[in-house]
Amino acid sequence: MAIQPIRLFGDPVLRTPATPVVDFDKELRTLVADLADTMLEAPGAGLAAPQIGVGLRVFTWHVDGELGHLVNPELSLSTETQHGEEGCLSIPGLGFDCTRAFSVVARGWNMHGEPVTIEGSQMLARAIQHETDHLDGILFVDRLDAETRKAAMKAIREAEWFGAAPPQVKLSPHPTNGLGF
Repeated sequence: MAIQPIRLFGDPVLRTPATPVVDFDKELRTLVADLADTMLEAPGAGLAAPQIGVGLRVFTWHVDGELGHLVNPELSLSTETQHGEEGCLSIPGLGFDCTRAFSVVARGWNMHGEPVTIEGSQMLARAIQHETDHLDGILFVDRLDAETRKAAMKAIREAEWFGAAPPQVKLSPHPTNGLGF
């Protein structure tokens, strides 16, 4: 549908827990399409609605050639963990080693309101956990060990994009109850 500007570290929307989706309507389908288009253009392995300024619990992913989305996710995580590099479209150009659950079972809904269950491990598990964190106002740098987090924050402060003006927000002509673009 449309490529949207991605909000960067420091934007308050990234620290605000998202609201559950209650209307599985055309606007939600447009949001999912915008998320997918924006994520693929970036390119990234996932993108959550708050990253484009929409405070709703929905995200997309693109891992191993599979494109998907999930609305109102609830996760069950394995006790086995994985440690590896992770990045974020809201923290562009930077990646740091982060520990995540090795596998995940994610339950939620698709954009039509039908229940879905996604099971994944390794990269898909990492992407689902990362995007669900965005819906809770958590960034992956919050999950780093103290030494790595200190290095990450230093790199963020030194990044060319840090402190840039947030993108101009277009106001929807439709009632959005404060959750619109």
